Amino acid sequence: MSNIKLGVSLYSFTDEYVKGKFTLEDCVRTAAEFGAEGFELVGTQMLPSYPYVSDKVLNEFKAMTNHYGIEFISYGANADRGLRSDRDLTEEELLQSSIIDLKTANKLGCKIMRAQYLIGPSVFAKLAPYAEAYGIKVGIEIHNPETPTSPNIQKFTEVIEKTGSPYLGFVTDFGTFATRPNKPHWDEALANGAPLELLEMAAQLRYDGVPMMEARQRLLGAGANGAVMGAFQGMYGFVTFYNEPDYAGLKQIMPHVIHFHGKFHYIDENLEEASIPYDKILTIIQNSNFDGYIVSEYEDHISGRALEMTKRHLQMERKLLGK
Repeated sequence: MSNIKLGVSLYSFTDEYVKGKFTLEDCVRTAAEFGAEGFELVGTQMLPSYPYVSDKVLNEFKAMTNHYGIEFISYGANADRGLRSDRDLTEEELLQSSIIDLKTANKLGCKIMRAQYLIGPSVFAKLAPYAEAYGIKVGIEIHNPETPTSPNIQKFTEVIEKTGSPYLGFVTDFGTFATRPNKPHWDEALANGAPLELLEMAAQLRYDGVPMMEARQRLLGAGANGAVMGAFQGMYGFVTFYNEPDYAGLKQIMPHVIHFHGKFHYIDENLEEASIPYDKILTIIQNSNFDGYIVSEYEDHISGRALEMTKRHLQMERKLLGK
């Protein structure tokens, strides 16, 4: 029987934070006011002493979480292979960087750490004893255009099953199950002069699984302008979509999922996400033994709608989950 808790990734408030409208405390307070039980923080974005935690910063976090009655549940780590200008980081350097992230997550009191698949399966496997020592579950993020059974992710599944460590798993992003084009991108393209018929052509090419370079040439041949091609780029990248999302793959990896990113771009007045079938995804999670958080992760930052959309997202989830 599942035990689903709802939280917020402070990444949802990116625009408010980077423009100085929100302090870190404002982000935490708003998540608590919206009824979130916990929050996630991306270290490179909002940790003042990144990649370490100073005593001053630690005391500030403890004061905020205690005051607002919300739990700091997950730390978002990054795999920056390109940290150096002359070469990519070696596996040993990536491992050491990941160990620093584990220490930081542990000091902050988190039990979950998001890792990116760029660390590679070998480094992920080597993290197991360190994750166990620090009491932090490390999850490789499954994010568009990857799916639960795509070749890159299957390599990590093999590591999890081979090590047998309960401290290695997945952080699955809801965006990888999208069934329709990204609404904000679509609306922006139309506003910038994209002909509707060419946008629809781009979407159909994606649905049909036409290879990207072939689809690109066909669109350009049909007279696609820059607005169309901008939307098209996303359709084959981080906001791709499918006729048949990999639901079977999600069911297959559920025993390894430790955390979810509840990705969303637009929630309408009827509390429905425009592109992502939340009802189907949540049903799969409810019918599993998942015990953990789904954190709301808003990604249409420049819209100015982050607060309204995040509040609606939590309301939508509670409605669908019967909370």
